[in-house]
Amino acid sequence: MPRTIWLDDERLFTWDQTRLPFEAIVIELAGAADCAHAISSMQVRGAPLIGAVGAYGLAFALREDDSDAGLSAARATLLATRPTAVNLRWALDRVAVAVAELPRDERAARAWREAAAICDEDVACNLSIGRHAAALLAPLRRGVDPLRILTHCNAGRIATVDHGTALAAVEALADAGVPVHVWVDETRPRNQGAGLTAWELRERSIAHTVIVDNAGGLLMRQGLVDAVIVGCDRVAANGDVANKVGTYLKALAARDNGLPFYVACPVSTIDAQCRGGDAIAIEQRSPREVTHVGGRAPDGSLVEVQITPDGSPALNPAFDITPARLVTALITEHGSVAASLDAIRGLRPAGAPA
Repeated sequence: MPRTIWLDDERLFTWDQTRLPFEAIVIELAGAADCAHAISSMQVRGAPLIGAVGAYGLAFALREDDSDAGLSAARATLLATRPTAVNLRWALDRVAVAVAELPRDERAARAWREAAAICDEDVACNLSIGRHAAALLAPLRRGVDPLRILTHCNAGRIATVDHGTALAAVEALADAGVPVHVWVDETRPRNQGAGLTAWELRERSIAHTVIVDNAGGLLMRQGLVDAVIVGCDRVAANGDVANKVGTYLKALAARDNGLPFYVACPVSTIDAQCRGGDAIAIEQRSPREVTHVGGRAPDGSLVEVQITPDGSPALNPAFDITPARLVTALITEHGSVAASLDAIRGLRPAGAPA
């Protein structure tokens, strides 16, 4: 499988993740509008991948309008597509800074190179996260049993340019020959665990079992989980973590059962401008994602069915906040650090200037 986003003769392609796991459909992102739509519709999702697509979107926009006003307008449009994941803002700011002092006719090409660099750095970053996380997780294996890991949502290769964050650890463990079994939360309402994480693990022939979101606490209590590891969409300066809704409950259950709760995150996900989790904007998505569910019908067609009574309202916050006190460690490309202001101060993304 190629990278999640790739170039072919200067044309940009990605997978339509709304069609997975049943159909592997490649789509072309032919301009800034396509990039913005792909992010907002969740054809692409996962904080690192959103950032990469946003960077290319800004490069496309500069091909159409390389003025300061054009740059500012395109950045604002792309930034508005998903408010919680900070990698999008980070990538847009990085491209904007790279081109700001250049002559207008040089901006688009420079933005394109910067977007490509962001992608390359993400791949290396995630490999490093995987190695560091695997080193922490491997000693937790009990006897001859597989190492039993619980994860929430999708933090695999298709949430990034390649390799993933939380699942990079599982990939590294498997490559090292460590027997591993992954408990995969379904992750309602969009079922990114059941649909995407399970698909990725199956593709790698890694043992896994899909569970309903509320089964994790029971499995921890029964001694069937050795550690919890998740990705994230934003980490506040004090170590509070924003991730897919339901993460907070897993962290509470892990603490009650004396299990480590790790958050795998590139440093670009740490938002130094955000003092704490309460300041993180929680994206409110369409109630239809709660009232309806998509799947494959017996005839193989993809369908959507309603699961709630007519007229019942639904609330759909996409993320929740896990307080830093519940996080055993943040696992970054530089290694593991405590989820605290002092520990994460000064960390720089891979490839950033000193």
